[in-house]
Amino acid sequence: MSSTTETGSRPVAVVVDGYSAGNFYPAAFAAHGTDVVHVQSTPELIPAMAPPDLTAYARNIVSGDESALADLLRGLDPVCVIAGQESSVPLADRLSEAVGVPTNGSALSAARRDKYEMIEALRRAGVRCAQQVKTGTPEEAEAWAEEHGQYPVVVKPLSSAASDGVFVCESPEAVRSAARTVLDSPNMFGLANTEVLVQSYLMGTEYIVDTVSCAGGRYVCGVWEYEKTLLPSGKNIYNRDLLADPDDNPVVAALTSYVDEVLAALGIVWGPSHAEVIITAEGPVLVEIGTRLNGNLNAPFHDVCLGHNQAALTAQAYTRPDEFRAEYAGRTYSRRQPAVVYNTPTEQDGVVESVDETAVAEIRARESVFLATVKFAAGSRIRPTVDLLTSSMRVFLTAPGEAALTADYEKVRSLKDAVYRVA
Repeated sequence: MSSTTETGSRPVAVVVDGYSAGNFYPAAFAAHGTDVVHVQSTPELIPAMAPPDLTAYARNIVSGDESALADLLRGLDPVCVIAGQESSVPLADRLSEAVGVPTNGSALSAARRDKYEMIEALRRAGVRCAQQVKTGTPEEAEAWAEEHGQYPVVVKPLSSAASDGVFVCESPEAVRSAARTVLDSPNMFGLANTEVLVQSYLMGTEYIVDTVSCAGGRYVCGVWEYEKTLLPSGKNIYNRDLLADPDDNPVVAALTSYVDEVLAALGIVWGPSHAEVIITAEGPVLVEIGTRLNGNLNAPFHDVCLGHNQAALTAQAYTRPDEFRAEYAGRTYSRRQPAVVYNTPTEQDGVVESVDETAVAEIRARESVFLATVKFAAGSRIRPTVDLLTSSMRVFLTAPGEAALTADYEKVRSLKDAVYRVA
């Protein structure tokens, strides 16, 4: 176990693997006078994810022996030990329990991480959920799909994120092929897929439901409608996330009621959660939930369209729990103005020769564009979009009116493929 930089006398929060949206935690806790210590669970940083900015932390500890790590963290007297990204949830659960800080505990960690165990926990609790099987062979996956008797079905890894390895299959041959692909590939965290999950296909509109909980008092801090495109390959790719208005859209109340059941079934009483739920003909049904921040979080953007952000709310829940519960427990956000997150798909295939800065500037100049992230640099390999990780840009848009927002989205859509010059 190794570490750098000592903490001072201020309170301390601990973030395990602060990748991607986890990068918003240091500033969020700093606003409450709290330093943040980072725990790196792997000897090297995970290459598939946006890395943590270790300069933002008071200290970085490269995890070794877990018992010794718990002792070290206990000596810091932290206010919390929380997961910065999906794969670190079980470790953060165990450490927070061992250190004796507010925790969801480790008893249901598997159900909060393994997608099969997650759905079975809902079934045991009497919560509406998908039909499913897990197996280590493509043949058993195909056999279950045939016995299930209704296509399409979904094939995916037991533990991953960002739509990694998710296939929508219309035939037994497609199921067998998808299962083989998953089993022959590591997940996005570099871990082997030794089993594959096959589930009934949930027909309907999919939503994100983001919450923050404090001793069981939860706040719904955002509901976003997924707009998706189903490709001939069986990949259902993300296009836009559209911020729902609770005052205008009754589905928000139905989703909130259902997610409350999910939180209870999975023992989620502290910290953030990011749920994906489909409204089927029978009602809301969980796709999956993670006890971490929304990966599409951009804190300043959410502050504009929502008046708060999930990282800041999480910091408040742990550092000022009484204040959080008085202000937020049992409540739902209000939308300040319409907003969209656009993960631009591409059919471009080759090596990026250059980025057309004129096209990028034209996108960023649109009034509704809050932030536009160019994901590939000159020399990078760009491929046709098959999942969230292979989208070509991420563009955050918000405006006081829907008309301006839609017009700017259409303009970005027309410019997105001009951004990259591809050999």
